[in-house]
Amino acid sequence: MPNEKSEFKVKFMPRKIEEIKDFLLTARRKDAKSVKIKKNKDNVKFKVRCSRYLYTLVITDKEKAEKLKQSLPPGLAVKELK
Repeated sequence: MPNEKSEFKVKFMPRKIEEIKDFLLTARRKDAKSVKIKKNKDNVKFKVRCSRYLYTLVITDKEKAEKLKQSLPPGLAVKELK
């Protein structure tokens, strides 16, 4: 039984995206359901939920984060976290 659990965790691990362009392409996919924006002291994390993975982009520049927030697809549900 422990094997099945560990396989499940590995299969649905979150994925990190390094480039803003790649994140926007992922957010525009058909299976993208929602975006969560987590603002921290040092960075801003954008998390897009797709059917299989949760993709995460970390941005340290606040201005770039604001521009990215404005350029998210309009049909996508956006939730800001504290």
